[in-house]
Amino acid sequence: MNDAESPHGAEHRAEHEAERDAIRRDRTDPLPTLRDAFHVPPAPGGPHAEAAYFAGNSLGLQPKSAARLVNEELEDWARLAVEGHTRGRRPWVDYHELAREPAARLVGARPHEVVAMNSLTVDLHLMMATFYRPAGERTRIVIEDTAFPSDSYAVQSQAIHHGLEPDRAVVRLRPREGEEHLRTEDVLAYLEREGRHVALLLLGGVNYLTGQLMDMAAITKAGRAAGAVVGWDLAHAAGNVPLRLHDWDVDFAAWCTYKYLNSGPGAVAGCFVHERHVRDAGLPKLAGWWGTDPATRFRMAPEFTPPASADAWQLSNPPILALAPVLASLEIFDGVGMAALRAKSERLTAYLAGRLAPIPGLRVITPADPAARGCQLSIRVPDARALVERLAASAGVMADAREPDVVRLAPVPLYSTFHDCHRAASALASALGGPSGR
Repeated sequence: MNDAESPHGAEHRAEHEAERDAIRRDRTDPLPTLRDAFHVPPAPGGPHAEAAYFAGNSLGLQPKSAARLVNEELEDWARLAVEGHTRGRRPWVDYHELAREPAARLVGARPHEVVAMNSLTVDLHLMMATFYRPAGERTRIVIEDTAFPSDSYAVQSQAIHHGLEPDRAVVRLRPREGEEHLRTEDVLAYLEREGRHVALLLLGGVNYLTGQLMDMAAITKAGRAAGAVVGWDLAHAAGNVPLRLHDWDVDFAAWCTYKYLNSGPGAVAGCFVHERHVRDAGLPKLAGWWGTDPATRFRMAPEFTPPASADAWQLSNPPILALAPVLASLEIFDGVGMAALRAKSERLTAYLAGRLAPIPGLRVITPADPAARGCQLSIRVPDARALVERLAASAGVMADAREPDVVRLAPVPLYSTFHDCHRAASALASALGGPSGR
């Protein structure tokens, strides 16, 4: 039997055809990749020069335009010193305004409902200082059982701050026995049954562990009908899925910008407050200088006079060098639009899911329905962290692991390609000893 007739030869031909198919998809896709707009790291191992990067759900790649914007601020600082606040190319005194409209477009808000400030958990605490007001029997904070740990810590500490027992005040919604995801109907049923006890509903728009996309419109409507305040942690949703926060009547939301929004480690976060709240100057809030009306801010009066915008929740003047990369990223999103990115995301993720399906030894725990997931696919495998290290060393595929047994792969439509997905599936098949889908 010659090599062409051997099982090994057939496997080699199938692998070659699969790679050609991935390259063809990249060449003919309606939205060409914007990969050249980003710094793609070198492959940590394997035969390829560049990494196949699937960790954008943890830290997005650096836009090439970010360094220019940061350097311009450094130059203005060197050239103008304190005068940069008013005479810089982008004056620092109202620098955060530059992010307002593109951020609003990104999350489906009106410009006065959004502000770039702080970090995600700080913003959640600021929102809860205003909107978590336990009274009488309405004391509960409802989160999902697999909420990101920081959210768990934040809501527990808020309960303690109000003199409540966190084990009683914080309710963790769990999937049904043997299932991985919260069913929307179960969330709605809980709100109908127990809504009179719920002061705050605070869920993740896209779950960090499973990649499940929640039905934010339906859940928000049910939560508000039950008399609860509804907030969303959009760390894994902003820049990943289309959002309509104003139209959904969300009370508040917050998101980080270093994941899908590619703004750098620890980048300045974003916050949304619905306009019915920003117009209410009497709402209690933790106040700071930059939360006062800019028209009167520099009168240095002791009285706090908030503007009718989300800016009223700001504390301090924005960190210019950290906000500059946010502007670079938002410019890219504005140029493409979330509708086109979502369509490309669904094509990439569906392709990767099809390639993963026949591989033995792994189980995809992300919903199969494209409408119920973002771009991330989470898989359960033994020794997840060791597998991630092997993928990087053998094939230059960069993913991440969540203990003890979940590997997360996020084909980000701005810079991931079908060929990246082919590399990931082939590397997983090789590592787990089975065929990848063709």
